[in-house]
Amino acid sequence: MSILTLALEKVDFLPPTRVTDDTSVLTLKNLVFEPLLKWNDGHVQPALFSTWTHSPDGREWRFTIRDRATFHDGKPCTASYITDFIDGIMDAVDTFGMKWSYARYLADAEIVPDGDTAIIVRNPHPIADILDIFSEFYICRFAADGTPVLGTGPFRVLSFEPKVRTELERVSGNGEPQRVIALCEPSADARYALLKSGDVDAALNLERVEDKLVFDAAFQWGKAVNTLSVMYYLNCSKGIFRSPQVRLAANHAVDTAALCREIFADLAVPSASIVSPFHLGMATAGLSPIAYDPDKARALLADLDGDRKITLRTPTFMPERAPEISDFVAKALEAVGFEVEIEVETDRPEYARQIGRKEMGDMAIFDSSPHSTYRILNDKISSVTKAVWWQGYDDAEAERLIAAANAAVEPDAREQAYAACLTHLNANPPWLYLLHPVDVFAARKDIAGLSIDHKGTLTIA
Repeated sequence: MSILTLALEKVDFLPPTRVTDDTSVLTLKNLVFEPLLKWNDGHVQPALFSTWTHSPDGREWRFTIRDRATFHDGKPCTASYITDFIDGIMDAVDTFGMKWSYARYLADAEIVPDGDTAIIVRNPHPIADILDIFSEFYICRFAADGTPVLGTGPFRVLSFEPKVRTELERVSGNGEPQRVIALCEPSADARYALLKSGDVDAALNLERVEDKLVFDAAFQWGKAVNTLSVMYYLNCSKGIFRSPQVRLAANHAVDTAALCREIFADLAVPSASIVSPFHLGMATAGLSPIAYDPDKARALLADLDGDRKITLRTPTFMPERAPEISDFVAKALEAVGFEVEIEVETDRPEYARQIGRKEMGDMAIFDSSPHSTYRILNDKISSVTKAVWWQGYDDAEAERLIAAANAAVEPDAREQAYAACLTHLNANPPWLYLLHPVDVFAARKDIAGLSIDHKGTLTIA
């Protein structure tokens, strides 16, 4: 096999300052670019930065660029380019035109080159969470034609037609494949058809087919639970969900195992906290999902005064199957005594902006994508930061635990501290926890070395 042909939902590299969780785009980025650090189930490994050290108090960090790191046009990847790249992200906005949170995380940090081969991060407070942040930055440059395709990774871009096709070539060595062709096909059913017809060697994100996925024995299959959390923000600022008891009741009311089975054909697993089983802290926390117990939900609601009417908001997509999930959840909540009105928003970018403005009704379905426990706590849970996705949750013990986790420096200490945060949020949920989807790819049986990680990225051994 000298050429591997893939069918992806998207074919794009996105602007350099656009951080993404899209599995198709991440697959291409990981072939052509390198992250500053490689995320691996909550921890990090060397990538473009080969080594790093820190002061005992965790306020100063020094990262060294790997030897001979060179862009595909022959230009060396220097420390000044990396610091300029980071500065660009600080000023950038996300898919919905909203400013990235990175500028807030690093507001007090000084990030400067240390010669050509290292950078130094200085911060007034411990900042071990810089490791999480750097694992999301993929360093690249614009090519002469204006496309953001120059990286330092194992493959270079030979051709690129956005939303249509790209062809990549291995930079050095005799490894297989020597070339990768990625074809854009937005429909999961059509991607599967391309594999069946022999037009591609592998197809990604087949969990998104319209009907139940048939695992044809003619192909090899790969699956991985994604770090993405599908959940409902609960309005903790006003209304019925200001009460911790009512939030807990909602979690006991929904049979998330049945939801995974009936709506996702078992291509999902129930959530136990604000993050996935693969986030920092979850291995130590060892949490189980909040038990489905409608009787307990009714008991928790027994002393509730006033009406039980709630507005449930949902888009038509993102997360996948959002309307079906919302119908399922509404029925479950009504079964324990809530009165649910479903409100549908057809403009998905506007829906995100509305939630950011706290225009969420009583509950709003969303997905939480960062693979950093620190980021999710900072962006969505902490009442100290009151960031864009925070919905009014205010818990003094949670804040104490978050502060302790943010101050932890060594890997074991961070794991233990974040585990304490996640355990508390399992017992005192700010959200209605639902599920983590399972990503699926299929490939010809004679192709070796393909797998997907928990971010849904296809890797080629």
